[in-house]
Amino acid sequence: MKFTRRRFAYLAGAAVASLAAPRMARAQAYPARPMRLIVGFPAGGAADITARLMGQWLSDRLGQPIVIENRAGAGTNIGTEAVVKASPDGYTLLLISAANTINATLYDRLNFNFIRDIAPVAGLIRGPLVMEVHPSVPARTVPEFIAYAKAHPGRINMGSAGNGTPGHMSGELFKMTTGLDLVHVPYRGGAPALTDLLAGQVQVMFDNLPTSIEYIRAGRLQALAVTTAARSQMLPELPTVSEFVPGYEVSSWFGIGAPRNTSPNIIEKLNAEVGIALADSGLQSRIAELSSTPLPLSPQELAALVATETEKWAKVIKFSGAKAE
Repeated sequence: MKFTRRRFAYLAGAAVASLAAPRMARAQAYPARPMRLIVGFPAGGAADITARLMGQWLSDRLGQPIVIENRAGAGTNIGTEAVVKASPDGYTLLLISAANTINATLYDRLNFNFIRDIAPVAGLIRGPLVMEVHPSVPARTVPEFIAYAKAHPGRINMGSAGNGTPGHMSGELFKMTTGLDLVHVPYRGGAPALTDLLAGQVQVMFDNLPTSIEYIRAGRLQALAVTTAARSQMLPELPTVSEFVPGYEVSSWFGIGAPRNTSPNIIEKLNAEVGIALADSGLQSRIAELSSTPLPLSPQELAALVATETEKWAKVIKFSGAKAE
């Protein structure tokens, strides 16, 4: 059979289309089976609640179950490494947080490089920590606390959920920016640290607002300020630390990541679905119950946040001399 140039071009185009069709079908079919969202924290905390809230929404939208797997340990590194080693097919995702940016410097040896090995997918939520003291501390404002701490160097205990945790780093950043001498007392978790703050065994703590808000409202703890750049809707009368300490800002934030080399099409699809979720008024109400606000970020914006936070916490860790437990 003699092929004309037009006939050849037609057949060549058809061949390319036939090769592309299976790939397009596979992309359009994603997800075609259950997915996993790995959480590097125990069940029941803010990270776990956030993961389950977003996982349910995405499951309903995508038509596939999203199984939440709690892989706690080594400051979230166990869960992170599991995702780093997973196939980059979009079926294993990671709940990422400020802890990942802290760990990059806190741990001397990691089996991965977070910025290199985890592809940013989407931002989820951002919320404040609260700087709070036991009522026995004669301070009701941040300036009063600074003055009291300067008059009693090395005599005020600062509790935290453990070395390198966001609460610990928030306190170290406060020490670095104010020049205060506070004694860090690490605990194995936020609950025992908060118990000792309520008992007056430690005097100050930087804690997640949802954990402490009822104690604050009951007068059992004295809130001084929130750590975010903007005031919290949960306690709008409470100032920010930065109103008294310029440049101070700490957020408790969460996002979604995936193994590197995950298809950009999959990342784009997931980012779009998360964006739709964060714009939903019903979900926004649930997020507000966590004392948080939506954090809609593109993959590029999330990558920039991770890079900025990694650099910031590296400076604080160097200042504090903090080491992984």
